[in-house]
Amino acid sequence: FDRGMHGNGIHHVNVNGSLYPAKVKSRRQMWDVQPSEMANNTLNPIRAIVDGMKLTPNPDKPMIALSIGDPTVFGNLPTDDAVLQAMKDAIDSQKFNGYAPSVGYLQSRQAVANFYSCPEAPLQAEDVILTSGCSQAIELVINVFCNPGDNILVPCPGFSLYKTLAVSMGIKVKLYNLLPEKSWEIDLQHMESLIDERTSCLIVTNPSNPCGSVFKKEHLQKILKVASKHCVPILADEIYSDMVFPGCNSSSLASLSSDVPILSCGGLAKRWLVPGWRMGWILIHDRNNIFGSEIRQGLVKLSQRILGACTVVQGALESILNNTPERFYRDTISFLQSNSEICFNELSTVPGLNPVMPSGAMYLMVGIEMERFPDFKDDVDFTERLVTEQSVFCLPASAFEYPNFFRIVVTVPEEMMVEACIRIREFCQHYHRPPSSDCNDLDQ
Repeated sequence: FDRGMHGNGIHHVNVNGSLYPAKVKSRRQMWDVQPSEMANNTLNPIRAIVDGMKLTPNPDKPMIALSIGDPTVFGNLPTDDAVLQAMKDAIDSQKFNGYAPSVGYLQSRQAVANFYSCPEAPLQAEDVILTSGCSQAIELVINVFCNPGDNILVPCPGFSLYKTLAVSMGIKVKLYNLLPEKSWEIDLQHMESLIDERTSCLIVTNPSNPCGSVFKKEHLQKILKVASKHCVPILADEIYSDMVFPGCNSSSLASLSSDVPILSCGGLAKRWLVPGWRMGWILIHDRNNIFGSEIRQGLVKLSQRILGACTVVQGALESILNNTPERFYRDTISFLQSNSEICFNELSTVPGLNPVMPSGAMYLMVGIEMERFPDFKDDVDFTERLVTEQSVFCLPASAFEYPNFFRIVVTVPEEMMVEACIRIREFCQHYHRPPSSDCNDLDQ
């Protein structure tokens, strides 16, 4: 027999001109199927915290969950009829039942490019890659920029998925601080101190989850200056772009960049209130051709791993972007602002709590003066007991690696927000211990 190794690495035996795989004796004596390192290294910090909590609500009080970042949960924020009609039309056309190109239909990509293009940051269809939700857009960007052993810079507090994805791929996460006393602006000095020769990507989330902050133009320019100085490309997580309260201006990073290449991640989920439709995108901003063809080709190759985003939603995309009325966007933002103001104003007067007023997105962060609440060891304990006694669930910010805060989602109906704040006040008044005055200490 002629024995040989073919280019595909499979041993074959030539018998009468026919090829058969050679039998290789198995070395295993028993079954031993183990999950991969990637699976073992995949950890969702929110799940890790929440699954360890004892969440047994007070049976005398209906549960109010202020923890879930899904605007559809309570049914009070439906998407617009024009969005639904676009989907119905796409289905009825029967044109979108097959495979699309892995990067998305050209017409759909052009629609996204037209929607987000501006003179400072022009876009063409070739600059858009459609993805299965914004989360896949983030995954593709991290994958195209990073090798195992590289590091990425991630905001703290920040969206937990960045770490989940990076660590599973052997990429180190370096957390840069946000400053609550400055409306969650980046500590630029701290961020810059983390950059080294293995830093392959800077993640900037604006508007922010979990903070609800919106960076001013001047601050964004300072971020770009640091990235430019150290030649670090940016992943701009802009899923909440344009979900900004009146009076606040939200510039896209790309519209301010003169040289820093930016991959901006967005999608339909939040602004159009359809997170389950899983339609996201990457916008490639690279006017100086720093990425060249390699990064673009890398994104195309990576997109082929799941053969593209849902074709029916792609088929509806042009109509969704062009026909959703401005009134729908305004009404959503007006509701979120109103609820944020109710929550902020109520909790600002609760002893021991320090809420930070948001400027956009769907979230509000509340600081806990833990020394005023000696009955609780940390924010996880505090929020756990809040569920047990008051049936109000807020996400402890330890889930975002930022202890002694909790996050409130402001998408709940107004009456539930008011009731939740009343219960939080009652809870805090019961457990709050005022600081002992120096005079009393001297008298004792």
